[in-house]
Amino acid sequence: MSVDKSFGKRKTQPGKDQKISHLRRKNPESRQRRPTNSRLYTTSNGKHSSSDASRNNASGESKSKNKKSKLSILPFFNRQNQQKSERRDSPARETNKRRQRYPVSSTAGENPLSSRSSANLELETKRRQRRSSKLVNPLIIYGIRLLIIGVGLGVIVGTTLSVFNSGNSSGEQQVAEAADSPSKKEVTLPSLPFKAEILPLRNQVQALVDTNQDLKPGVLIFDLDTGAYLNWDGAGVFAAASTIKVPILIAFFQDVDAGKIRLDEMLTMDESVVAEGSGGMQYQKLGSRYTALETATQMIVTSDNTATNMIIKRLGGIEAVNQKFQQWGLKVTLLRNPLPDIPGTNTTNPQELATLMVMVSQGKLVSMRSRDRILGIMERTQNRSLIPRGLGEGAIIANKTGNIGSLLADVGLIDMPSGKRYVAAIMVQRPRNDARAKALIRELSRSSYKYFSQPPITPEASATSEGVTP
Repeated sequence: MSVDKSFGKRKTQPGKDQKISHLRRKNPESRQRRPTNSRLYTTSNGKHSSSDASRNNASGESKSKNKKSKLSILPFFNRQNQQKSERRDSPARETNKRRQRYPVSSTAGENPLSSRSSANLELETKRRQRRSSKLVNPLIIYGIRLLIIGVGLGVIVGTTLSVFNSGNSSGEQQVAEAADSPSKKEVTLPSLPFKAEILPLRNQVQALVDTNQDLKPGVLIFDLDTGAYLNWDGAGVFAAASTIKVPILIAFFQDVDAGKIRLDEMLTMDESVVAEGSGGMQYQKLGSRYTALETATQMIVTSDNTATNMIIKRLGGIEAVNQKFQQWGLKVTLLRNPLPDIPGTNTTNPQELATLMVMVSQGKLVSMRSRDRILGIMERTQNRSLIPRGLGEGAIIANKTGNIGSLLADVGLIDMPSGKRYVAAIMVQRPRNDARAKALIRELSRSSYKYFSQPPITPEASATSEGVTP
């Protein structure tokens, strides 16, 4: 039997062809069936059904009629049909795999299409869940980031507000103390608000200077109510003597306000602070102990030099005290040596001393409580031989004197019975222990008090004095 021309001129062997035919008749399941394009469905009994079964049988019969003529090319057709069958069966295989992964139970009366649609619906639902989870995760991350940013901004804002409102967050007692103490802006000494110069007092000072040419006075008198003033060389440089104890006392009470010093704490008098000159603490035994308030009081009331050195030591030493003076804006007031300073190396001037007294009276360097203590201590000053001698009856003065051989001085805040208040700071450089300096200070004090005791001049009073009736 010969092969078709399309497959060449190859001849088959009869014996071999009969053997192959005999095997195929004996094992009909080994016959290759032509795959169909129809879809396979799983029925309730687990078998596959095909709409093209009859057509496959017909094609099988036609093949058997021509098996003798085409038997020699069966291997070729078997390989080609197997490849086509694999490609055509791939959708069915994919369907079976999906059914194995997502099994769907079916009953005897259930339509195969409905089971497939339910499986597809379940797949679609799971895909949507995965997509939604992918979308939710970024939203959660962004929400956490926004929360962290919000917390950070809240911390920054809270810290900033706490810095500006630290004085209001410590309880009612600290609020009261903050209201009672001066603000940081008011620590620096401003210049006094001079208004009109007091010409009668200036003329009198000029007359005294002309009479005592070897005396060099420095005078600053300031009316706290009207701003009227007298400034005669008030910005010069003078030896401070014991008037340096006034700014030291103010520095002491500033540290009390700041909580650095307790008024009832004990200070020990050792050999390094004992000083000669005024005061009786120098005669006490070494190791004697005094409260801080008692020591500061003796520094002013009796002008005790030993007590002054103890306060300077408690404030941190000379450098620490000078640093406070500089912070206040003092230019001339300077502490160079402990007390007594007989050579006069410690310096100040009437203008800075008067400014300190004005600021203390207004509660701008210390708290109002400390202001009352300072003025109360200075009102107990025992030396009343200078400015107090020129005051009238009923006047109250808080003052501090200074006396070394080359200088005599007194500074004080005067409260008149009429309610008027003024500050007087008078310093006189003199020949050693010249008594005329004391007389000059007394005379200027008397003239100032007399001037401020006069009733204020009004237009009606001036017209009456000129003989004109209103």
